[in-house]
Amino acid sequence: MESKFYQADEHRAEKVHLLFATIARRYDLLNDIMSAGLHRRWKQRLVELASAGRVLSHGAASGGAAYNRRVLDLCCGTGDIALRFARAGADVTGADFTEEMLQVAEARKQHDSAGPAFAQAAAGKASPSHGDVNWVRADALRLPFLDNSFDVVSVGYGLRNLADIERGLGEILRVLKPGGKFLSLDFGKPEAKAFRELYFGYLRMVLPILGRIFCGDPDTHGYILASLQDYPAQRGIKELMESIGYRQCGFEEFCVGSMAINYGVKPK
Repeated sequence: MESKFYQADEHRAEKVHLLFATIARRYDLLNDIMSAGLHRRWKQRLVELASAGRVLSHGAASGGAAYNRRVLDLCCGTGDIALRFARAGADVTGADFTEEMLQVAEARKQHDSAGPAFAQAAAGKASPSHGDVNWVRADALRLPFLDNSFDVVSVGYGLRNLADIERGLGEILRVLKPGGKFLSLDFGKPEAKAFRELYFGYLRMVLPILGRIFCGDPDTHGYILASLQDYPAQRGIKELMESIGYRQCGFEEFCVGSMAINYGVKPK
């Protein structure tokens, strides 16, 4: 499967930037359509895995401890995962190199801040623990943060898009605090051959149609299969993380391995 937005060479970052600038306004809608809304559960599961037993979204309302870690949501896109961490009480930095995505993320933040929980707090009826989110335009391969800055680094559907995944993982390891966690949600590769062929067939046949309907260009979503073919997926990412120096590496799979969350810890 080819896509004009995918090039496995020195122009890859440029092409990826163009892709996400093109689809920014339709990104969330298409995620809902492609996954039948399941991406929301997977993203919430990522936040739960990052919590290390801390109370998350309902902690403040139920009298539990606040989730007060410092989080970097890398390749944050429209801010879905970053805002989930903020709702759980984290201090979040959302970083992406596409300005159009960050504009959508800021609009979502403003809408989130005007939601029912904040209205109740203003009226003195509730005291929700809600962290803040700041957006930063940044390249994942050259992060503008000091060493040992974050308790958690998350990536949602972004690791696969890096021009140099090993270098990106190294940068993430650098900015994590000792004992900090890295988690990445992305497309996976099912081990079962029959399901893998069915899954790749769906990506090949259906997603370009969605790209044409909603973005005016089938290549915007034909890109997914093109990028996945060279991506090492959950097992390869686990091995790569271990070779770089992450510890306690593993992954959790969904939909027979078609989606997965990889995770690992920076040694203390």
